[in-house]
Amino acid sequence: MGWMHDTLGYFKREPVHRKFHQNDLTFAMLYHHHENFVLPLSHDEVVHGKGSLRGRMPGDDWQGFANLRVLLAYQWLFPGKQLLFMGGELGQKREWNENGELDWWLLQAGPFHAGTQRFVQDLNRLYRAHAALWEGDHDPHGFQWIDCGDHENSVLSFVRRPLSGGSEFVVVLNLTPVPRHGYRVGLPRPGSWREVLNSDAEVYGGSGIGNLGA
Repeated sequence: MGWMHDTLGYFKREPVHRKFHQNDLTFAMLYHHHENFVLPLSHDEVVHGKGSLRGRMPGDDWQGFANLRVLLAYQWLFPGKQLLFMGGELGQKREWNENGELDWWLLQAGPFHAGTQRFVQDLNRLYRAHAALWEGDHDPHGFQWIDCGDHENSVLSFVRRPLSGGSEFVVVLNLTPVPRHGYRVGLPRPGSWREVLNSDAEVYGGSGIGNLGA
C-alpha cells in the first residue's frame, strides 16, 4: 500500500514539480528486502471519486498517456509482483463502473488506448521471457541502482539481474516530457547494449524518439 500511494502521489504531480519528490519512488528500496512485495494499482484506487489511472495523469492526451505508460513500465520493471486492476491497460479515463463493462470501444478511438494495451502486452512478453525481471525480485542481487539521485532531470536508472545466469537489464526512466539528448548512463559492463522496449515508441502512441526500429 505504501508503494501504491507514494507512486500515485508522484505521478499525479505536474512534471515540473517532480524533482522535489523523487524520494517517493526510491523510498521503497529502503525496506523492500525485509518482505516479499506486491506492487498493486488496485480496485480501491479507481473507484469512489478517485478517478482512473489515466484520469490522474497531468497534461493533454499525449502527455497523460506517456505518463501512464512510464508508470506501467516502472511497475513491471521494479522489484515486486504486479497487480493491475481491470481497465488500467486500456487507459480509460472514467472510473471503473461495477454496473457496466470496460470501455472496450476506446481501442478504436485513436492511437493512445490501443497503444497502451499493446504496451502492457509487450511488457508481459518481455517479463515472461527474461528471468532478470522477476527471478531476483526479493534478492538483493537482483536489483541495483545506477542513479537514483538525478532529481534535477527526474531520471531513474537501475539494473535487474537474474539469479540463474543470463542477460542483465538496464532500466532508464525519464519522468518528464523533456527529451534528454546525450544523457549519460553508467552501464554495469562494457559492450553493445540493445534497446528492447521504449514506452515512447510510435506503436504505443509516443513520439518515436530513440525507437531504434521499435
